[in-house]
Amino acid sequence: MRRRFQDVQALPARPSETTGRPAEVASTQVKGVILAGGKGTRLDPLTRITNKHLLPIYDRPMVTYAIEALVNAGVTELMLVTGGTHAGEFFRLLGDGHAHGIDRLFYAYQEEEGGIAEALGLAERFVGGDRVLVLLADNVFGGSLRPFVDNFSGQERGGRILLSRLEQEEHLRHLGVAVLGEERRVTEIVEKPSSPPSNYAVTGIYGYDAQVWEVVAGLEPSARGELEITDVNNWYVEHGAMESDVLEGFWGDAGESIDAYYAVNDHVRANGANRS
Repeated sequence: MRRRFQDVQALPARPSETTGRPAEVASTQVKGVILAGGKGTRLDPLTRITNKHLLPIYDRPMVTYAIEALVNAGVTELMLVTGGTHAGEFFRLLGDGHAHGIDRLFYAYQEEEGGIAEALGLAERFVGGDRVLVLLADNVFGGSLRPFVDNFSGQERGGRILLSRLEQEEHLRHLGVAVLGEERRVTEIVEKPSSPPSNYAVTGIYGYDAQVWEVVAGLEPSARGELEITDVNNWYVEHGAMESDVLEGFWGDAGESIDAYYAVNDHVRANGANRS
């Protein structure tokens, strides 16, 4: 498999950098970045008139489930990255974030479609030398992310991903799928495999230490012209610095297709989301 990133030596996390924040406001050790950009073409025509992350899931906008998931897990200092003509609607919906349990909410604007990893790169100054949890805003979880966040906070260095066991091979072909070695340790992540190497899909939440910014800076665009988050994850895997957990309970990617979007709606309406 050809790498699309320059090699970076695995080093201890860098110390926090000066970001211009008021000195009296302490930074959290783990910050959250919610990615809510993209054109949402797989949900066309619903997304012709709005950003897909503003579409409703049951009784409220999709993006609020991602915010609730991180806030309930103890991550209350967040940046939301979005783009396109409807970016201002997020500010109108969320404001300063206090009504949603956020202590500090920042916004970043992605000028063009450059991929998930490029969108993450816009948060470097916000995160500084802290650890970061990245959550794709179209991912909805039935249960709490607290165990995953606690495990990530407790590890010494590196990254962490959350896997979900899926039985439908056709579904796995549209996702990143983990190759598992001894003791179920991830040895590679294959994006959209024609023949899935396992039943374990990579969900849309990723934890990284401060070295992620060096990794992102060394990425090369994929064949579709984007910086791929799978390449970031595989860098950590190849350097023996990627840990993983297996999700118990429901996970849905509401942006995968129209059918998936309504399946997530139906599940949340019947069972709720982000339950303790």
